[in-house]
Amino acid sequence: MSLRSTNRSTRSDLRALLLALGCAVLGLAACSDERGDTPAPTATSAPAAAAPAEARETADLVLRGGLIETVDAKLGRVAAVAVRGATILAAGSDEQIEPYIGADTEVIELDGRLVTPGFIEGHGHFMSLGRAKQILDLSTAESWSDIVTQVARAADSAAEGEWILGRGWHQEKWSAVPEGAVEGVPTHDTLSAISEANPVLLGHASGHAAFVNRAALAAAGIDASTVDPFGGTIVRDAAGNPTGLLREKAEDLVAAVVAEVEARRDPEEIERVNRDRVRLAGQEALRHGVTSFHDAGASFETIEFLGNLEDEGALPIRLYVMVRGESNDDMAAKLAEVKRVADGDDYLTVRSIKRQIDGALGAHGAWLLDPYEDLPASIGLVLEPVAEIERTAEIAIANGYQVNTHAIGTRANRETLDLYERAWQAAEVSGKDLRWRIEHAQHVHPDDVPRFGSLGVIAAMQGIHCTSDGPWIAARLGEERTGITSYPWRDLIRTGATLGNGTDVPVEPIDALASFHASVTRIMKNGEVFYPRNVLTREEALASYTINNAYAAFEEHLKGSITPGKLADLVVLSADIMTIPVEEILTTQIDYTILGGKVRYARAP
Repeated sequence: MSLRSTNRSTRSDLRALLLALGCAVLGLAACSDERGDTPAPTATSAPAAAAPAEARETADLVLRGGLIETVDAKLGRVAAVAVRGATILAAGSDEQIEPYIGADTEVIELDGRLVTPGFIEGHGHFMSLGRAKQILDLSTAESWSDIVTQVARAADSAAEGEWILGRGWHQEKWSAVPEGAVEGVPTHDTLSAISEANPVLLGHASGHAAFVNRAALAAAGIDASTVDPFGGTIVRDAAGNPTGLLREKAEDLVAAVVAEVEARRDPEEIERVNRDRVRLAGQEALRHGVTSFHDAGASFETIEFLGNLEDEGALPIRLYVMVRGESNDDMAAKLAEVKRVADGDDYLTVRSIKRQIDGALGAHGAWLLDPYEDLPASIGLVLEPVAEIERTAEIAIANGYQVNTHAIGTRANRETLDLYERAWQAAEVSGKDLRWRIEHAQHVHPDDVPRFGSLGVIAAMQGIHCTSDGPWIAARLGEERTGITSYPWRDLIRTGATLGNGTDVPVEPIDALASFHASVTRIMKNGEVFYPRNVLTREEALASYTINNAYAAFEEHLKGSITPGKLADLVVLSADIMTIPVEEILTTQIDYTILGGKVRYARAP
C-alpha cells in the first residue's frame, strides 16, 4: 500500500502537467492550477470559461440550461458544464458548451435548476451510518415510553439471549422527564421488565452515552461495586446502584461485550453484514447529494476492508478515512503502510488520525473551563490524556499525517490548540502547512477564537448541531457563557479560520441541505434564532460543504468546485438555494447526484 501511495503521487504530478498542456491546447481560461485553489466563496460576477469555436473533445455528459454555482472565483455562476470520463471538461454558457455535444453525449436539461459541486460530508461515521440502518432507530422518539415500546416489539421477535440494539435517543427531545429520573434519564427498571431475556444497548444520539437494561449490565459485570472507568461515568441512583445510563467511556464496558458476541459470528456473515453497511451508507449519502465523506474514525482492520472494496471498485462514494482506536505504538509501526493519497478518480484516502480529548455537551462530557450550570460539581470528562494525544502528534508529523482532534468544550479546544502548537514547535514545522483540524469546535473561549486563523487550524464544525442542540445549551452553560462561546462561526471566519461543515451522521441525518439551512439561519426547532450574529452567508455555507472540506482533506486540486480538470462530482437541486427564501431551502430536493461523471442517484419523478 505504501508503494501505491508513491505511485499515486507520481501520477498526480503527471496529471497536473497533462492538465496544463490540455488547457493550453483548448484555450480554456478557467483551467485552474490544480494545487492553487483556496477555499474561497463563489464570485458570481466572475466571467465564464471561454470554449473554443470547435471543441476538440466530445463530452460524455452535458448539463445545460441551468444555474451552475461553480464555487470557483474565476468562473462564478455559469449555465452549463461538460463532462468527459470522470472529470469536468468545460464550464460556461449554453452556447460555449454546445460544441462538446456529440451523437453519444448524454444531455441533462436543467430547466433552470441549480447545480453545485458534490457535497462533502466533513465529519461523519460511515460504517455507523450503515449500522444505524440495521438496528432500532430511536431518533424520532418523543418520550421514554416510545423507546420502551420499540424495544418491547423487538423483544417479542428476538431469540432468548439475543442482543437488542438501537441508537438515536436524546432526553432533551422528550416531551417530559420520566418519573423517577436520575439526571434527566430514567432508571432501567421499565426497560428491564419488558426485555428480561434480552440484553439491550441503546446509544445516545450524540454517540457519547448509552442506556442499557439489567441483562446488559449483568453481561458486562457492572454492579454497585464497579469503579468508573477513566473518561466515563456509570450513573447511579441514591443507593449507589447503576441506573442504566453510561456516559462516555463507561458505555465501552457493554459495547465490548457486544463486539465479542459479533466477533464469534462466521467470517462470511461478518463480511456480508459489513458490505451491507457500506451499501446502505452509500445509498443514504448519494440520496442526499453527498459524493465524498470524511469518516471520523476507523481501525486498521476496517481500513483494510475498505481498501479491498476500493480495489474491487465497490466503494459507493469517496471516503477520507481517519485512523482511530489504535495505540500510538501500532500507529508508529503501520501508518506508512496504510497511507493512501488521492490521485484522480480514487475512492479511498488515508492520511489523517482521529483523537478525542473530551465528550459531548449533552451528556455532560464536554471538558469546560468552568463548571456546568446544571451540574456544578463537574467540568466534564477527559477521554484521552493530553500527553497521549501529543505523542500521536509527533507520530503524525513523522509520517506525514494530519491530526483531527474531537474537542467540544472550551477547555478541550484550548488544550488541543496548545498541544498542536507544542508539537509544531518541537518539530520545527509550520502548522498552516499541516492543516490540522479540531472536530466540532463547538464552544470556544473568545481568547482562543483568533488562534484558529493564526495557527491555520481548521474548524470542522456541523451547522445542524447548532440548531439541534441550541434549545438546551443554555441549561448546560448559562445564557452569558452560551452567547460568547457557542458556535462562533462568524468570529472564526473574521479571524481568518477555515470552516468545514457536516452532520456528524448518524448523530444527525446526513442531510446537507438541513445543515446548510442551519448554517445560514441558526433557526432552532422552536422557531427562535440561536445568536444570529454568527450566521454564515449562503456563499460561505456552500463553500464550507464543498471547497473548504476539499481543502481540509488536501484534495482541493481534485474536487470542491466545478472547475475543468477536477472530478465531475456534481449535485442537481430542485431549487436555487442561493437565492430562494430561507424557508424553502428545507423543501428543496436532490434531483441528481453525479459521481465521477456518472449519475449515481436520480430522484423518482
